[in-house]
Amino acid sequence: MLIDQEGGRVARLTPPEFRAAPAAQIFGVLAAINLKAAREAAYLNARLFAAELEPLGINVDCLPLLDVPAPGGHGIIGDRAFSADPIAVAVLGAAVAEGLIDGGVLPVIKHIPGHGRAGADSHLELPTVDASLDDLEDTDFKPFKSLCHLPLAMTAHVIYTAVDSEYPATTSTQVIAKVVRSVIGFDGLLMSDDLSMSALSGPVGQRAAASLHAGCDIVLHCNGDMPEMTAIAEAVGYNMTSNAQRRASLAFDSLHPPDNFDRDEGLSRLDELLAQG
Repeated sequence: MLIDQEGGRVARLTPPEFRAAPAAQIFGVLAAINLKAAREAAYLNARLFAAELEPLGINVDCLPLLDVPAPGGHGIIGDRAFSADPIAVAVLGAAVAEGLIDGGVLPVIKHIPGHGRAGADSHLELPTVDASLDDLEDTDFKPFKSLCHLPLAMTAHVIYTAVDSEYPATTSTQVIAKVVRSVIGFDGLLMSDDLSMSALSGPVGQRAAASLHAGCDIVLHCNGDMPEMTAIAEAVGYNMTSNAQRRASLAFDSLHPPDNFDRDEGLSRLDELLAQG
């Protein structure tokens, strides 16, 4: 059972029933002052997410977001990103992943190989990134490479002209094979971002088939439209590839019951740490 619960602007579970969690940028601000405190805070925030999600039966959260924002990048990432420093992003992302896993929830690194330079909102249109491969490797790819051992990742609906000038990462065999699987070295379960986003073109069934053909293991469709869901199921069938099955099994083998955690103590300590920022 998967959810997109980041905190800040992106929250599917909201007050008054659920906690109003801070946006990721808050932890990046603290990291510039005290990286150790920021790492602990990011861990606690994620562990608190897991304490809310796991009792509901939700065992996958689409975090951490590892995009590195760049000048000219669209605000759709904005304060959802930890920092413009890829090292800080990697450190804080690792803390978030650890907090979720300790709470019985699997993390999803996103949006691989990086959405931070995109000058458009991929919910609405297809962004194109013209940075050189060297620049991408120096910044955008770094956090993903650092955390490539994690079990799940989500693609970016973004064209990277240095690799493939025609197709976005989600439907690009070149980006997935050459960048995601090779340069970054991610061998976990790869899922598409939401197929209903306007960055992708064509019927949804065609989008789904193209994503799997490019190398995604599974596809996400998140708008709940039943005719679209039916069209996707008809287009892709019901059997995962052997590699996708292997990756899925490895991912969910890493899922375990939550450790002991005092929610009130965690909240108090998180507030104390964030007050330093």
